[in-house]
Amino acid sequence: MNVILVKNSLSENCHLFFSTLSNPTRLGIVELLREAPRNVTQLAETLHQEQSMISHNLKPLIRCRFVFVEKKWREHIYSLNRETMEPIFKIIDNHVEKYCPSKGSCLKINKKQTGER
Repeated sequence: MNVILVKNSLSENCHLFFSTLSNPTRLGIVELLREAPRNVTQLAETLHQEQSMISHNLKPLIRCRFVFVEKKWREHIYSLNRETMEPIFKIIDNHVEKYCPSKGSCLKINKKQTGER
């Protein structure tokens, strides 16, 4: 981890917060749970991934309380922590609407900027 991040706990917390959410599978899970609570099978089928991969990615989301889990009989149902996540979605929507005239293409990595070919 960057030395600057370690020196300032707020920066470290911010880094950990966003790095937990930056994984594409985790983002997919969060967006699906925004629609409705689901079990692992439903998440795996919709995201076209193995259940083990979904379970693996649910762990940090649950640990950080971005997602809640409720056991119903033998099934685990996952739901979104709306108190935390809905304001984040609103900020993203507002930013894209107000500052991204291309409606999000400004957020895509430009190969020229990264030096990729």
